[in-house]
Amino acid sequence: MATALPRSWMRRGLLASALFPVSLLFRFLVAIRRTLYQAGALKSVRLSVPVIIVGNIFVGGTGKTPFTIWLVDQMRRAGYVPGVVSRGYGARNRQPVEVTAVSTPADVGDEPVLIAHHAGCPVMVGRDRVAAAQTMLAAHPEVNLIISDDGLQHYALERDVEIIISDDRGHGNGWMLPAGPLREPASRPRDFTIVNTVRQPAHGAGWFPMQIAGDTAERLSNRSQSIALNAIRSQRIVAAAGIGNPSRFFAMLRSAGLTIEELPLPDHYDFADNPFARVSADIILITEKDAVKCTQIDTIKNDPRLWVVPVTARLDRALAERIVEKCRGRPTA
Repeated sequence: MATALPRSWMRRGLLASALFPVSLLFRFLVAIRRTLYQAGALKSVRLSVPVIIVGNIFVGGTGKTPFTIWLVDQMRRAGYVPGVVSRGYGARNRQPVEVTAVSTPADVGDEPVLIAHHAGCPVMVGRDRVAAAQTMLAAHPEVNLIISDDGLQHYALERDVEIIISDDRGHGNGWMLPAGPLREPASRPRDFTIVNTVRQPAHGAGWFPMQIAGDTAERLSNRSQSIALNAIRSQRIVAAAGIGNPSRFFAMLRSAGLTIEELPLPDHYDFADNPFARVSADIILITEKDAVKCTQIDTIKNDPRLWVVPVTARLDRALAERIVEKCRGRPTA
């Protein structure tokens, strides 16, 4: 069922059709909740600084983390001092907690650790996005912009800019959970749509293509040791990915000219069971999201076959300029 359901979400087959009545109920409840927030019946909080929401309506990974890292850099260049708030998948703490140099994925989640490392900005993790943002502003009064990672459906935090990340899967079969992959209707309003794709998407107002690219690998046990991907083409390579859409990582490696054997893992895989112990390969390529957990496990971190592939998001600079315009034109609190 764990694999059959996601597959059914890409077409309107028997399983999806059987679940369609339930999806109508889910759609109704989502609409009621949104309406209650818009009407003020459910409380939402406006902060003293602009808030940018980065999220998706498609269940699973679409590339939010690389985009968030890119966005932090762009807003910093525009003169802002950004801070990031995140849920932190699997985080242990009920109260907001700041990600530090010694934070582990088990404590705060894998994606916040990755964002803090690459973005070099304060990152606060908490189930309650409002509390996390308020704690951020109290601890870092220099922060004058909040970016909420994966916060699209958290309406308790008022927002000035909404950005939806999509990918080549589009809207799947177009139905909402559980008959389809959508958390909200595809027609949901937003300010910008980012399409994570290797192809050129159809142009539309507020639509921007994004490419996630990497051309080097770094040894897990010594990240200062790197090698170009095109220099390992003759090796026996296994590529492993515990992300929302592993096929995207595999496609990127193949576009670099590599012949790989795929080892897809569940999203946020914790590596408690070493998936590499039975792998026969000269090189095992993993994502940075997986690397932050692998480095915490003694039986894995010193495996000389493991190499990490850092990636960056590439987008049109015009997008950053339009986001800045939105933030500067925000309504006063």
